[in-house]
Amino acid sequence: MAKKQVFRYKGTEIDVTWDERLCIHIGECGYSQGELFVAGRDPWCQPDLSSPAEVEEVVARCPSGSLVCRNKQDQVTETAAAENTVTVSYQGPYFVTGDLAIEGVPEDMPGVRFRAALCRCGLSKNKPYCDNSHEGSFKDYGAVGETGEPLKQKGGQLKITPLEDGPLLLSGSVTVKASSGRSAWQGEKLALCRCGASKNKPFCDGTHNAIGFKTE
Repeated sequence: MAKKQVFRYKGTEIDVTWDERLCIHIGECGYSQGELFVAGRDPWCQPDLSSPAEVEEVVARCPSGSLVCRNKQDQVTETAAAENTVTVSYQGPYFVTGDLAIEGVPEDMPGVRFRAALCRCGLSKNKPYCDNSHEGSFKDYGAVGETGEPLKQKGGQLKITPLEDGPLLLSGSVTVKASSGRSAWQGEKLALCRCGASKNKPFCDGTHNAIGFKTE
């Protein structure tokens, strides 16, 4: 895990923390309307320039879990989405949202309980999280061919176990979305490729064994 780089931006009613270890600079914060986040300003995040509700809404757009809101009692204000989803991005990571329980998450990374960008190219130096190593070297358009089984219920905890030298095991109700936004697969158990070499992406087909994939 990279050296800790967590920054706190204080407001009168609500604070925002930014975890540099998780940020992959998608830009949902910087492109948001208003003056909450302004690139080049010091500090770049000023919570008092937006209402607390607006701050929470913009922060929740962050797909990596890098941004988190805390109240003045130091409690994380976010609640999990009602449905667990995995979006297979175009030539990029898995964007996962919901009630997430990622095995091995340190307590000082609360954002990934709700939102996470997980590596699927096999190249990240910060596995299981994306670090943008896919850029220019990983090619997959994010189509999903299988359909799975109808969900018995939506929501509930989604357990994510990154297997050593293997796939991501997901246990719990989840919908997998293609990069087009289409809800493509539903089910309660699946193994997602994270070596980048499966012939059945986004699903694991055992290729990680053949290529000697290592997660460290």
